[in-house]
Amino acid sequence: MNISMAIEIAGYIGSVLVVVSMLMSSVIKLRIINTTGSSISAIYALIIHSYPLALMNICLVVINIYNLSKLLKSDKHFDLIDGNTDDKFLEHFIDYYKDDMINFFPEKNIDTSIANTAYIVSCKTVPAGILLGKMDGDGTLNIAVDYTTPVYRDCSVGSFLYSKLPEKGVKKLVYSGEAGAHEAYLQKMGFKSGNGKYVKYL
Repeated sequence: MNISMAIEIAGYIGSVLVVVSMLMSSVIKLRIINTTGSSISAIYALIIHSYPLALMNICLVVINIYNLSKLLKSDKHFDLIDGNTDDKFLEHFIDYYKDDMINFFPEKNIDTSIANTAYIVSCKTVPAGILLGKMDGDGTLNIAVDYTTPVYRDCSVGSFLYSKLPEKGVKKLVYSGEAGAHEAYLQKMGFKSGNGKYVKYL
């Protein structure tokens, strides 16, 4: 492979990353991938002496870094709300996000009738996530759904939620069955897998 072909491929990679970033539901992921793609595209444009294209991509990098720094430094104030499994708002929340929830949880789990415990996490009055499950008498909460909306999907909701659950008498979290796309989150949050279950002690 000669140098000119390598440069051309790099240009395509930068363009693909910029396009892919637009498909991200997480704003943080969008900014990170877009910054990477724009940086590659800016270097490519400078090499081929396309200065207007280079200027545009440099501006995108600066804008992304500025907004990313604001997102990462933002003071997220979360509140934990005890929900009822027959709460109309909870039903509305699940109905609104159900298509996205199915990507992480079996559809049979996304049913308040199978749970006896529900928590809602809000950020400055905006709903950010929910936790549905069955609470046992020994302080074990068997999770059916532990869902965060795309905007807040950076583990901050989970970290806040798990820090507050001991106050509710929860000593252990258990998620049973196939985790699928949810497995990466469980591992990141410190769940240990074994015997078809994911367990976290609080």
